[in-house]
Amino acid sequence: MRVLAIGAHPDDVEILCGGTLAKYAARGDHVTIMVATNGNVGSKALSKDEIAAVRKREAEASAELIGADFIWLNYDDEFLFHDRESRMTFINAIRKANPDVMFVHSGNDYHPDHRICSEIAVDCRIPVTVPLIKTAYPHMEKIPHVFLMDTIGGVGFEPEAYVNITNTFDMKARMLECHDSQNSWLKYMYGTGVVENAAKTSAFRGAAPGFKYAEGFRSLPLYPIPGGLHLLP
Repeated sequence: MRVLAIGAHPDDVEILCGGTLAKYAARGDHVTIMVATNGNVGSKALSKDEIAAVRKREAEASAELIGADFIWLNYDDEFLFHDRESRMTFINAIRKANPDVMFVHSGNDYHPDHRICSEIAVDCRIPVTVPLIKTAYPHMEKIPHVFLMDTIGGVGFEPEAYVNITNTFDMKARMLECHDSQNSWLKYMYGTGVVENAAKTSAFRGAAPGFKYAEGFRSLPLYPIPGGLHLLP
């Protein structure tokens, strides 16, 4: 199976579905991580170009840990917008990954980049199959099934399925540790590190199904629904 996870920023995918992606990769599925923005305002010391380059290297290192392909769209952090250009860029990138399953942000997450990234990805799931919409990569033959990822901190999100990531949480943590610059930034902004935050949410999500650690998801409730919860690992 081919799996695509789309995050607005470097480290979003690892926070919200890193353990699940590690499970897919471990069983031999083809995983691609796509990052929409370059994180170029996430530093108090480096320039925009410098921190963007750092965050790209960190995201590539994280993807490499599970053997995932990597797509970097390079939009400015905090200024992702849904327009014709961004939609065409997403369509082309999704076609490159050619997924059976896509993971996208929840539309009610706290960050505008998260919400816009979700909106663009969801609105591209059908156009990726339309032959007369021309991009560098050819149209896909089928609409991918879409899973909505949890929100940051689990706020306002009610999972309908849980993936047990107890056995892959260590890999999730290793992936997050690749994002050293973001860990420093979050400690500066909010007082806690990225791995610590992820552990709290994963433990919280694991409590309901009785797992040590879990990640929660919902299927996108929009026609057509080409798959189902059985596509989770």
